[in-house]
Amino acid sequence: MVDPAPPRSTPKPLIVVVEDEPELANLIAQYLERAEMRVQVCNRAAHAMKFLQRNFANLVLLDLTLPDQPGFALYTDMKSENINVPVIFLTANVEEASKVHGFDLGADDYITKPFSYAELVARIRAVLRRADYKEDLNLTKNVRVNDEPFAFCGARVIPVRLEIEFPGPDVEALGRKELGILSYLSEHPGEVITRKALIHSVWGQHADVRSRSLDQYIVKVRELFKRKGLDLSDFRTVHGIGYIFDPKKASKKGL
Repeated sequence: MVDPAPPRSTPKPLIVVVEDEPELANLIAQYLERAEMRVQVCNRAAHAMKFLQRNFANLVLLDLTLPDQPGFALYTDMKSENINVPVIFLTANVEEASKVHGFDLGADDYITKPFSYAELVARIRAVLRRADYKEDLNLTKNVRVNDEPFAFCGARVIPVRLEIEFPGPDVEALGRKELGILSYLSEHPGEVITRKALIHSVWGQHADVRSRSLDQYIVKVRELFKRKGLDLSDFRTVHGIGYIFDPKKASKKGL
């Protein structure tokens, strides 16, 4: 009789602790590691940004008073770089206005010093659970299953059914990546979108996807619309850069 394979262990979440006080950062790291989490300590905002640009993290514990850049500014920079990682702000500032500002920016939680480490671990776990639930709804990094239908070059894209509806009506199944590509383009009309930006938006910041693979998905979209007799002149290649969806200036030449 063959022994059953041992159950797979759940990967430990990686928590990036951005804290400039070495003693406090080390204490936090020790408690999180005891709670079965992996930890990367960054003492400067620049260090944290560099790490997050190159590595996946499950959560960022972010102090607001860093020596090289305020925590709120680092959070804004992360968003502009499409680094969508759950963030808990950590600060000694107990003013309500500061907390409100943090939540307005999109923070997942806000913890004031001093705090108990048991509470810190519990709140980190709560944010991670919410993040897991949100991921369950994702079809791609930029499209959720409950997103509203949208129009693209005479067709109607329906995320909840992974379908695209052509005039007739004529309905076809749509792959997740094609859906993500069409959604991102439709949300940025008139903008030149680089291949890199499109890949990061649909596959994720750290996805190992080459431009050639993206182009193959674009070809599939073009062939589908061509079979259905729809004009794709609104959606054009910007040679050497990427793509543009420009329904208001489809006749513009030179792209």
